[in-house]
Amino acid sequence: MTTSLTDNRPEKPDPYAALRFREFRSYLGMRFFFTLAYQMQAVIIGFHVYHLTKDPLALGMVGLCEAIPAITIALYGGYVADKSEKRGLLLKVFSGVFLCSLVMLVATTQWAHQFIPVNRVVTIMYVMVFGIGIARGFFSPATFSLMAQILPKSLYPNASTWNSSSWQAASILGPAAGGLIYGFAGITVTYSIILALILTSLVCIFFLKSHPPTFVPQQHIFKSLSEGVVFVFRNKMMLGAMSLDLFSVFFGGAVALLPVFANDILKVGSEGLGMMRASASLGAVLTMLAMTRFSPMNRPWRNLLIAVVGFGTSIICYGISKNFYLTLLFLFLEGAFDSISVIIRSTIMQLLTPDEMRGRVSAVNSMFIGSSNEIGAFESGLTAKLMRTVPAVIFGGSMTIAIAGITWWKTRALTSLSLEDINNQERK
Repeated sequence: MTTSLTDNRPEKPDPYAALRFREFRSYLGMRFFFTLAYQMQAVIIGFHVYHLTKDPLALGMVGLCEAIPAITIALYGGYVADKSEKRGLLLKVFSGVFLCSLVMLVATTQWAHQFIPVNRVVTIMYVMVFGIGIARGFFSPATFSLMAQILPKSLYPNASTWNSSSWQAASILGPAAGGLIYGFAGITVTYSIILALILTSLVCIFFLKSHPPTFVPQQHIFKSLSEGVVFVFRNKMMLGAMSLDLFSVFFGGAVALLPVFANDILKVGSEGLGMMRASASLGAVLTMLAMTRFSPMNRPWRNLLIAVVGFGTSIICYGISKNFYLTLLFLFLEGAFDSISVIIRSTIMQLLTPDEMRGRVSAVNSMFIGSSNEIGAFESGLTAKLMRTVPAVIFGGSMTIAIAGITWWKTRALTSLSLEDINNQERK
């Protein structure tokens, strides 16, 4: 008997492997609808605050109001996520976000404007964004821990790709829908749709199973909290990935200034703003879908550094562009490069984190990465106030490239590591 040559060929990876788990599909639905609502809300808050104040620093304040509580409560949120049943915790978190969004809906109606001065409306929005920041301190570690409980470890890379793709798909639809609905139907209708989407995500949570916590505290809370910090700082690759993202997004957070470009430079209004926000997410989701078949994990650290350089270059080009369609192209490329780094970082984190520490390690990650966009938004708003909008964007992109160069110089030994090498590290 002869054996076919095809019998010896390695089996191709199943790009839909994680999606074959019903609970993972419910998890994706929960994140998709919540992210869709969150992204719609981010667009209309930024545009509405800038419409009321005409101050780019006010846009930075929106990011700062969310980042401060998210960072402050992150470690405690990770501790609570590790020792809590995740499904119940997520129900509480989403209910809190729903209430904050409901208050913003009421505060931005025409009826409320008759009784509340403009500066008070802006203050109310800042306070509610602060409340959403508190919820985020629990949301990130809870969802990170939950994904590890509903899938086998061998599917983490595939699940990370689909999870990030789902997030990016919602990030495409959210800004576009938020800008268009706000432009044609007004802020009240937009907020009503946001509340409906948050309720839909709450329904998805009920389809998740109840998973008992893998961590039972046996020591003082401060000792438990410090374990996650110590673990991250002892892991060179994980610490490097978090630090790289923190500083690159801090200086490259120029997307926070898109309302200024849409309103004052390109003059395309809220509809154009939605398209600009969606363009970056479109580049991200298309790249992520391609990565379900063409993984960037053959040399993850090298590919991460290349992606960050591409991200910074795209930011500079977006700042220089005076043509709306060229700006859309550069934002598309910015999203594509960013998606590569997201996949690599999330896969490294899933592989290197012990099950009983996922909440606390995710909390440390949130302190580095989860609020880097909001802190970067504040940096962009402040530099735009000091040096004008376009120079601020060019400065941010240039600093991002510089950070990648410094990181490469300090971590050259990691550029040759493969995914198998990372798995070997995880087993040691």
